[in-house]
Amino acid sequence: QVQLVESGGGLVQPGGSLRLSCAASGRIGNIYNMGWYRQPPGKQRELAATVTSGGTTNYADSVKGRFTISRDNNKNTVYLQMDSLKPEDTAVYYCFVRNSLFRQYWGQGTQVTVSS
Repeated sequence: QVQLVESGGGLVQPGGSLRLSCAASGRIGNIYNMGWYRQPPGKQRELAATVTSGGTTNYADSVKGRFTISRDNNKNTVYLQMDSLKPEDTAVYYCFVRNSLFRQYWGQGTQVTVSS
């Protein structure tokens, strides 16, 4: 059974920082891509950032320059460092992993709220 355990969400003031973590375990196979989607209130889920096994990163335009994604392949863990947070970053953040057979797994989601 595959498990993705997320942590690090919470309430932060505008301009603040948070670091999300997602640890994957179980029979995942060879992990190719890891990353984060987010779903703002009342909106559809959208891509935030991804990172391949080789370290290639991809970011949504709205988070470029503020968010940094990284991964530890030995621990099957992906991180999202979020700086200069804005109220519009408020969302439920979901991590995912995709293996070399393009099977995708999702975390349960963690709430990030940016508010004064």
